[in-house]
Amino acid sequence: MQKNTIEPSDSRRWLIGHGKSLVFDGLPKLMGVLNLTPDSFYDGGMFQDSGAAADHAERMAAEGAEIIDVGGESTRPGASPVSAKEEAARVIPVIRELAGRLPEVIISVDTYKSEVARVAVEEGAHVVNDISAGRLDEKMLETVAGLQAGYVMMHMRGEPRTMQSDTKYENMIAEIFMFFERGLARAQEAGLGRERIALDPGIGFGKSPFGNYELISRLSEFAPLGRPLLVGPSRKSFMALAGLKTPAERLEGTLAACTVATLSGANILRVHDVGPVRRAVAVASRFPVPSRL
Repeated sequence: MQKNTIEPSDSRRWLIGHGKSLVFDGLPKLMGVLNLTPDSFYDGGMFQDSGAAADHAERMAAEGAEIIDVGGESTRPGASPVSAKEEAARVIPVIRELAGRLPEVIISVDTYKSEVARVAVEEGAHVVNDISAGRLDEKMLETVAGLQAGYVMMHMRGEPRTMQSDTKYENMIAEIFMFFERGLARAQEAGLGRERIALDPGIGFGKSPFGNYELISRLSEFAPLGRPLLVGPSRKSFMALAGLKTPAERLEGTLAACTVATLSGANILRVHDVGPVRRAVAVASRFPVPSRL
């Protein structure tokens, strides 16, 4: 009988770039969001100066972020794309500074362009966080494999400009599960081992508000894939369903979503508000896991 290649312990270790790895044996790791864009939905335009950006990353690290996710292109619904040259000009100086200033922190670059990913990893990034799962740049998977970096594979329908035009699913969890199965197979064909991949179900990327709530509460159903699970609910618009209309109003909503995600099996939480989330997760992790999650 052929042995199942997915072992329960696989998801406890994530191999990333520059010879490093992350081990998940307790609280979820926190990934601090560092957007170097003029138009991101919450913090657009706040950290376009590389010095101010690095200072903010240092604050997030002090608050408990083990990973800093550096992005140079907004991927909010309806966002317009930017060139690889412009994106690299935004992120590379900051990645270079972070690599020198915060050597113990894991640096992630939020990009779906292989050209940007390559330079970012060469300058010190450990992880490529790709919203497209390699579907918007056919060279991405083999590029990450060659760089021996970590990789976040996210589920999204279409592209940022169109992803919210189709949010109906016959069975959302099953569709995303199969998407990841196919994605892991494509990665393996490109030489990117599954031990280097974390999975992100894509909160807010081609899901209805109701769907996002369901997805966060049912994360445990992706556990059989045997890979770490990353969730990014921070201040997103699905919280308007609970009456939180603007991003500025959604801190408490973010804490609630991160609490449920923790109980549902999230390994990494991608957030803007590192300190408050760290404290909320520390409490949430002490509760016995409800059988319904």
